[in-house]
Amino acid sequence: MGLLDKHLAYSQAYGQIRDAGADPFSVRFEQVLSPTEGLLNGRKVILLGTNNYLGLTFDEDCIEDGVAVLRAQGTGTTGSRIANGSFAGHLELERALARFYGRKHAMVFTTGYQANLGVLSTLAGRGDHLILDADSHASIYDGAKLGQSEVIRFRHNDADDLYKRLKRLEGKPGERIIVVEGIYSMLGDVAPLKEIAAVKREMGAHLIVDEAHSRGVLGEKGRGLAEAAGVEADVDYIVGTFSKSLGGVGGFLVSDDPDFDVMRVVCRPYMFTASLPPSVVASTLTALKKIETEPALRRKLSNNAARLYDGLNAMGFRTGPKASPIVAVAMPDQPVAIATWNALLASGVYLNLALPPATPDMQPLLRSSVSAAHTEAQIDEVLAQFEKVGREFGLLPRQAAHG
Repeated sequence: MGLLDKHLAYSQAYGQIRDAGADPFSVRFEQVLSPTEGLLNGRKVILLGTNNYLGLTFDEDCIEDGVAVLRAQGTGTTGSRIANGSFAGHLELERALARFYGRKHAMVFTTGYQANLGVLSTLAGRGDHLILDADSHASIYDGAKLGQSEVIRFRHNDADDLYKRLKRLEGKPGERIIVVEGIYSMLGDVAPLKEIAAVKREMGAHLIVDEAHSRGVLGEKGRGLAEAAGVEADVDYIVGTFSKSLGGVGGFLVSDDPDFDVMRVVCRPYMFTASLPPSVVASTLTALKKIETEPALRRKLSNNAARLYDGLNAMGFRTGPKASPIVAVAMPDQPVAIATWNALLASGVYLNLALPPATPDMQPLLRSSVSAAHTEAQIDEVLAQFEKVGREFGLLPRQAAHG
């Protein structure tokens, strides 16, 4: 037997997807031309599946600051901060993040996945109870497994079910740690954070919010859902990533926990992973300043998201519960989802094909992520192609018309 035989069912399913057309999981761009356009098979396509919410990957200031530090400090750190020490930029970025969130402490990780892996496995150990939203990201579930705590799932965005789960733990030893996300990455829906914070207070639990898709997007200052919902004081730890609104790579944790610094010597994913290259730190610092000083980016993003969301709903497509930078269209089944994705790609629109078991309720989705850099003309072109393909595959009511 081969070591991969255990995954034979997945291999066969993947083969069927590839046989249906282009491979949605191995798209190879010859060149990314801008935050909103790429070159694929010799033709330009609109990029609508990149999580590049504020379009900062091509921001001139971010690029120039990154290049300057790349030339001055080299390509990488070649080791972890525990082994090789911290660069000045690492410390500056942590101070900037703490200031941005109004917290006392911040910690930078090399990826957002690693941040969740490290934070959850360190904060929740054997005998503790991690209470997760059922639709939590894979990195949250993986961090929970690594920490060996009891993992309890509550129904997605259901504060009443959360309360019932916590109630059942009364009298049991161990910490109660609630984990939710600001914006959920598949449907673009937001957590009912006010209600969840109220449950947290009543039941004496701790609250972690992953603002990966909501930082730079929600809140007057771009701090995310906790700011927008007015419950920042109830959130004990905020975790997130640099790979969405900040246009780079990396992850972070901020908190007011007085014992925060012990994380650096007990958090294994932090201790045993090479630290961020100085150039990435520099571009991230500049991008963070952009979030603080250019609120117009968030307004443009919100307008673009509403334009796409409202346009799709007006045609008759079934989307998530509200407009957000993540706009997901539900498909009736997997073959139709694959065929529709292929047709959109052929028409010059690249977005994400999301299939079970990675999707809520095992529903195939076509997932778009809107950018502030998209023009209205690009959004309208996407809508036109959705309407054309939707009619071709019988996804739209006959009377629907995009006007």
